Amino acid sequence: MPDTRLAYVTQTTLSVDDTAQIVAALRARFPGIQGPRKDDICYATQNRQDAVKDLSRYCQLLPVVGLRNSSNSNRLRELAGKEGTPAWLIDGPGDIDPAWLAGKTAIGVTAGASAPEVLVRQVIARLRELGATAVTESTGREENVVFALPRELR
Repeated sequence: MPDTRLAYVTQTTLSVDDTAQIVAALRARFPGIQGPRKDDICYATQNRQDAVKDLSRYCQLLPVVGLRNSSNSNRLRELAGKEGTPAWLIDGPGDIDPAWLAGKTAIGVTAGASAPEVLVRQVIARLRELGATAVTESTGREENVVFALPRELR
């Protein structure tokens, strides 16, 4: 129906690649469909997904620090798997199974956007206890987004 008005929005923590495929399919089927005025994928989500793609090229295992009910953390684990790198979602250092590390020479660590930095540091410390000898930190894309307070709160 050409006169039907259609629009879409996306959840901010979906896989960026999956979202692009869905939007492309919608646009192919409904050329007049309207999307958001600006990209509504969270910048932290985008940055972390890009980092996992890059990290997966260099490591043999990728623990993802994040809660089991975190959409963002689950997408990171799934994405690593799609890139061919075994990944486990862990709450913290106590979830690391030493058997995972057998024969591995390069292990990456990433975290969901809501995971506290202290947990990431604790996971790295645990990996050192289990034999990691060198740690290289990748800063990724700088996140310097500032959100202005609504006028009513200024």
